[in-house]
Amino acid sequence: MTSKIAFIGGGNMASAIIGGLLKQGLKAADILVVEPFAEARERLARDLGVHAQEVADARLAQAGLVVWAVKPQTFRDAAAAVQAHATGALHLSVAAGIRSDSIAAWLGTERVVRCMPNTPALVGKGMTGLFARAAVTDADRQQVEQVIRTTGDLLWVAQETQLDAVTALSGSGPAYVFYFIEAMAAAGAQMGLSPEQSLQLAIGTFVGAADLAQASTEGPEVLRQRVTSKGGTTYAALSSMEESRIKEHFMLAMEKARARAVELGNEFGTV
Repeated sequence: MTSKIAFIGGGNMASAIIGGLLKQGLKAADILVVEPFAEARERLARDLGVHAQEVADARLAQAGLVVWAVKPQTFRDAAAAVQAHATGALHLSVAAGIRSDSIAAWLGTERVVRCMPNTPALVGKGMTGLFARAAVTDADRQQVEQVIRTTGDLLWVAQETQLDAVTALSGSGPAYVFYFIEAMAAAGAQMGLSPEQSLQLAIGTFVGAADLAQASTEGPEVLRQRVTSKGGTTYAALSSMEESRIKEHFMLAMEKARARAVELGNEFGTV
């Protein structure tokens, strides 16, 4: 791994990656962070021992890898301030929707990797989709993988448009899980359990089911069928969901998320 890594933006996702790198043995002194907000800079110093500076300057030229952890609407302005100092670096973007064509044009380099992580990265259980432009070498890919694996698992996609689907599925996906946990916990409380009991049962069920799905050689459809005896309690619940067309509505909701990712690229990523 390169001796210095720069982060443009020091929010939650940057903090998750930085925390993973520190655990891996990278020294805090080898991490450069540009973060305009004082509160975020103070949190990085307090929680991770990493110094963050308010604005980009020539020190960024020391970084072989620059990680872009900024909001889509601020990327272009941030790139204008960084471009002069980092054209020789490999660039890794975690900004939703901003396409690599725009990033390459703004930064004056073709060595750009886009990725879509998700919030379980904060506890080392993230799932990240990645896309690399043609100029990205195998060594560059290995360096990116080494960084991303500090936050969880990853997969590469061959076409950049597939990242919009990754955004809709795993990028936004934790919110869907939390939504169902909320509903299950609320139903449990409504049926006579305490809120604390209901939440514990709901979270434990999601964790256990996900672990089982990951460990099993059978697909989720088969696993579902195995706990759905005709005429039983699970059958009654799933039949109600089918009558309400929950799966259809859920798939439509994910398509809305994918479409919004495309819109973000169009809105904020124009070269």
